[in-house]
Amino acid sequence: MPVPGPGYSITVRLEAPPSASAAGDLTSAVGHAGGVITAFDVVESHGDRVVIDLTCNALSANHAKDITDTLETLPGIVVRKVSDRTFLVHLGGKIEVTSKVPLRNRDDLSRAYTPGVARVCQAIAENPEDARRLTIKRNTVAVVTDGSAVLGLGNIGPAAALPVMEGKAALFKKFAGVDAWPICLDTQDTEEIIRTVQILAPVYGGINLEDIAAPRCFEIEARLREMLDIPVFHDDQHGTAIVVVAALRNALRVVEKDIKDCKIVVCGAGAAGSAIIRLLLQQTPGDVIAVDVEGIVHRDRENMDVNLKSIAERTNKKNVKGRLHDALVGADVFIGVSAPNLFGAEQVATMNSDAIVFALANPDPEIDPMEAQKHAAVVATGRSDFPNQINNVLAFPGVFRGLLDAHARTITDAMLLAAANAIADVVTPDQLNASFIVPSVFDATVAGAVAEAVRKEAAAAKV
Repeated sequence: MPVPGPGYSITVRLEAPPSASAAGDLTSAVGHAGGVITAFDVVESHGDRVVIDLTCNALSANHAKDITDTLETLPGIVVRKVSDRTFLVHLGGKIEVTSKVPLRNRDDLSRAYTPGVARVCQAIAENPEDARRLTIKRNTVAVVTDGSAVLGLGNIGPAAALPVMEGKAALFKKFAGVDAWPICLDTQDTEEIIRTVQILAPVYGGINLEDIAAPRCFEIEARLREMLDIPVFHDDQHGTAIVVVAALRNALRVVEKDIKDCKIVVCGAGAAGSAIIRLLLQQTPGDVIAVDVEGIVHRDRENMDVNLKSIAERTNKKNVKGRLHDALVGADVFIGVSAPNLFGAEQVATMNSDAIVFALANPDPEIDPMEAQKHAAVVATGRSDFPNQINNVLAFPGVFRGLLDAHARTITDAMLLAAANAIADVVTPDQLNASFIVPSVFDATVAGAVAEAVRKEAAAAKV
């Protein structure tokens, strides 16, 4: 199922004989090793040799080494150097701070810094709300993590989480013009995280919590929302939920079903699954069945934490019991935010006709998309190499753009639903089909549409 991708792209600098067959031999060798060539550049030419930069995509770091080893076996080929293009992107970090004002002479310095800046400080001291107008607060978001649940890597700590947070900050700037900064905390103590964010908050117009493990993430977000006068948004929860709800709205249009008649199975009851369920319930579905590693969540289950108890009280109307395969029988929709390879085509066949399958575990989904397509009418994943990629970048830049523009002090479920509807509506009726239920992450209209929807909802709610 996986195909070579740019995440494991390498550039091999090598020497080759100046023969007519050299290029063909090299490309054939890469192809036989399972790689995909994306560039072939001659960087030096001599009478007895040519120096070539051969760039190709691989499946993994081990696969990249296999490709290199294969090239080295060719007669007359000398591999000089292998560069991992992903690591090259990260050299020195991916973001920087730049000044918005010129500092060319003493006059500039006197206004941007002392003595002129003192007048601005005094104005803010007299009216703290002016900080939103006169400082970076009006356009700045803190991306906060403790490194406890990073991507699919688990608890790898704050330093190892930093490349992800840098990437998040870069996406904020690219798609919504928001200045975001990584805050990677060297603690996984709930109280320390809450207190640290609280005392950092005056600088920022919003807090984006990221990659903090459940169930601590629920308490951290809830308590910060109570104590801060700026929006607090846990993207692993609400960003995922927004895009899932947007995609589901359009998928149901494709299969001509009403959510009020649908049985929806949500596999995974952690941060993302809980938020998806919460947002789905706002739209009164026929029923929602939550499933985790222990099976179907039901009201009689023992040893449930507070989050699971809350889910059990609001879902599973008939209080059914069993495993994932049992839950899928007669279901209209499957939404997975859990683990790879949990079921196959034979289980999809037990779902209702025109079934919808969102298998979002990354990098390997709950079911092979090709298997799901044997019986499902619409299939989505979190991957970029299949249609219908459910990607948080469709949501969070525009959400925060709207919150910042509205000077919002909190965020509500109504804003989340407004964002979801805005994403869904970017896909026009003439574009909508089983392979296109959400817009591309590079669609420049998405962030603006989401921002405007959130801004309007915030203004109407006066929050």
